[in-house]
Amino acid sequence: MDQKKTYQVTYKVYHNERIKKVSFHGKLVYPLYIRLTFDRRSTEYKSNLFDLFMKPKYGIRVSGQVYPPSIEKVIKREEKLIEFVIDRHPDDFSLEVFKQEYDHYSRDLLDEMEPGFMNYIQTFFEDEGMPNLGDVLANSWWEVSLYEVIRDLKMALKPDLYKRLIDHSFHYAPPYFPLHQFIETPLRPPLTILTVMDWESANTNEGFTEFMKRNYPDKDLPDILAAVDRFVKEISSP
Repeated sequence: MDQKKTYQVTYKVYHNERIKKVSFHGKLVYPLYIRLTFDRRSTEYKSNLFDLFMKPKYGIRVSGQVYPPSIEKVIKREEKLIEFVIDRHPDDFSLEVFKQEYDHYSRDLLDEMEPGFMNYIQTFFEDEGMPNLGDVLANSWWEVSLYEVIRDLKMALKPDLYKRLIDHSFHYAPPYFPLHQFIETPLRPPLTILTVMDWESANTNEGFTEFMKRNYPDKDLPDILAAVDRFVKEISSP
């Protein structure tokens, strides 16, 4: 892949062939790394997005088979993130600043919120007298997208129970479900993540606000937006 240059910075996202291949949803590949050069000083980092998409839930399931997401699309997402961080520092860039901000802006809010939402699901079903269902979900949620499980529950549960499940989540869980629904329904990107970089985009905020007004007009939108911002701050704290 050709190197790209912004100011005095060059970078390359590449397969690191100096280390062993890893299983990427059943396919052996060399891990993705980033090589960054600034003022004749170079350093290498593991790709955070590659590590993220290695998780089992990002496998593409078709007729009982699991296929890996497109490596090319992962690389494109990585390049977008790298350029975003570089562009934030036209006058005060350093390799140390890059690593700090890269780690921050590459964090996926949906992935980070999943454990808290799963805790809510487990408590909800326990309160509803179905603790075994909650335990089954809690012991398998990392294998598949929790959002996909919730969508399947819509077909399996009685309508009033499902409605209560979603309604209560706005009060007792991180706003994982509406964020995921917002990303999944109107945008349908090839790789379903919502990084901190994505969230801090004005277009994302405006789009999510319109989505909430259209689909959940009775919910407290300012409180939900504040909850997302608090979550971003919490996961960024040392």
